[in-house]
Amino acid sequence: MFVISNENTRFPIKIWLENESQLEGTCLEQAYHLAQLPFLHKWVCLMPDTHTGKGMPIGGVIAAKDVVIPNAVGVDIGCGMDYISTNIRVEDIREIQTGNGTIIQSVIGNIMRSIPLNTERYREPQASAVLDLAKQEIEKYEKNEELLPLIEDGYYQVGSLGGGNHFIELQEDQEGYLCLMIHSGSRHLGKEICDYFHKKAAELNRRWYSEVKEEYHLSFLPVGTKEGQQYIHWMNLAMDYAFENRERMLEKTCAIVKETIEKHTGLTVEFGEEINCHHNYAALENHYGENVWVHRKGATRVRERELAVIPGAMGSYSYVVEGKGNPISFCTSSHGAGRSYSRSGAMKAFSTEKVMVDLKEQGVVLGKRKKNDVAEECRFAYKDIDQVMEQQIDLVTPVRKLKTVGVVKG
Repeated sequence: MFVISNENTRFPIKIWLENESQLEGTCLEQAYHLAQLPFLHKWVCLMPDTHTGKGMPIGGVIAAKDVVIPNAVGVDIGCGMDYISTNIRVEDIREIQTGNGTIIQSVIGNIMRSIPLNTERYREPQASAVLDLAKQEIEKYEKNEELLPLIEDGYYQVGSLGGGNHFIELQEDQEGYLCLMIHSGSRHLGKEICDYFHKKAAELNRRWYSEVKEEYHLSFLPVGTKEGQQYIHWMNLAMDYAFENRERMLEKTCAIVKETIEKHTGLTVEFGEEINCHHNYAALENHYGENVWVHRKGATRVRERELAVIPGAMGSYSYVVEGKGNPISFCTSSHGAGRSYSRSGAMKAFSTEKVMVDLKEQGVVLGKRKKNDVAEECRFAYKDIDQVMEQQIDLVTPVRKLKTVGVVKG
C-alpha cells in the first residue's frame, strides 16, 4: 500500500498497490476528485482491484460525513456474492454421464433452463418478501412517483441473473469439494434508482452552488434532507432485493445440483453455511470515533473474522476470505480481480476462439446462449487474482481457494 498526499489532495489517497504505474490514468484522476470532497472522513481508499468507474473508481472506498453520493454506490446497488459449499468431491462426479452429458454439463443446462439470464425475465410474477414489505411500507417510497413502477416490475426479475460480469459457477476448492458461487445484483431496480437520485442531487448541488464540480459526477445528498432520506430508503430496498435475488438463485441451483447428483450417483448431497454479501452500497458505520456513511463501490466489507467472497474471472480462481478488520481500509477489501481490459478492449484483444479453446483446455463447462461476446469476461481481461490477494494480505486471510469447473453467463 502507498499513499498520495500533495497540493492536489485535500485528503490523502491510500492505494493497495505498489506504485502509480499500476493505476489507469483515469482511475487516478477520479481518485483526485474524491480527495477534494469537503465532507470526507480521514482519506480515500483504493483496493488492489481498482479501475475506472463512473464518478468514483470501482474498488473505491470513502467515508462521508452526513452525505450520500449515488454514483459512489453505483448503478447496480447491492451487487454482490452468494456462496455455499457441498460435501461432494468433484472427482466423484466429473466423468459420470446423465443422458444430457456429464453431471456438470447437465447441471449447467438445467440452470440455464430454470433461471432467466441477461435481459430475460420470468413470464409470471415471482414471490418476493422484500417487495411485499415495500408495498406495506409504501409511504417510504410514494414521494418518488417515477420510481414506483419498479416495485411491481421487480416481481418479474427476482431470481434472475442479469448479464455483464454476473455469473453462476460450479467450483472445486483446494480439497476437491464442489462449491457454488453466484455474482448478481439488483437488476434494473438499482440502475434506475441511482440515475434518478444522481440527477436529483446534481440539480440540488447546482442550486446550492456546491464546490463539488458537476463534471466529477459525484453530486451528493445531505442525509438530513428529504431527498437524502428518500435515496437511503430506495438504496436499502435495492440492497435487500439484491440479497433476495441471489438467495433465490442459490436455492434453485442447490436444488438442481442435489437432484442431479443424487439421481445419477449413490451420494447424498449436503450443503454448508451460506455467505451472502454486498459490494456496492453505502452504510452508516463508526470509524475512528465518528458515525460516517461508508461508500463501497466494488469493495467488500471485511470486519474482523467476518467471512466474505472475492471472485476471480471465469476459468480462474476465487476466494473465500476472513476479514482482519483493518481500520485503515474502513474494514474493506477488494471485491474481485479487477479489469485489465475494458469490455470493448477485451473483444479487440482476444478472439472468441481463443477464449473457448482456453476454457476447454481447463475443463470448464460454459453455459452461455451467445458466444460472440464471451471475450468480454474471459480471464485474460482481468488482473491475476492471486496478485490481488497478495496486495491485500493486511486486509484478509484466505480461507478457501476455488477453481471454476462450470459457469453460466448472461
